[in-house]
Amino acid sequence: MKQSKFPPGWDEQKVRRVLKHYEQQTEEEAVAEDEAAYEDSTQAIMEVPRELVPTIRELIAKHKRSRRA
Repeated sequence: MKQSKFPPGWDEQKVRRVLKHYEQQTEEEAVAEDEAAYEDSTQAIMEVPRELVPTIRELIAKHKRSRRA
């Protein structure tokens, strides 16, 4: 059987909790969550070409690691 790999700090139980949250979320709750994300002044939301997503994820991970050090 293939062993799943999870990001640091994640395990199967956490993945199941997140999936349950989104599967049980109403459309209104989803919209409210999306709107709250846009209102967070500490975050930026932008469109990028799909092929850049892996590189951007790497940069975000490096940034998070450097802030912990």
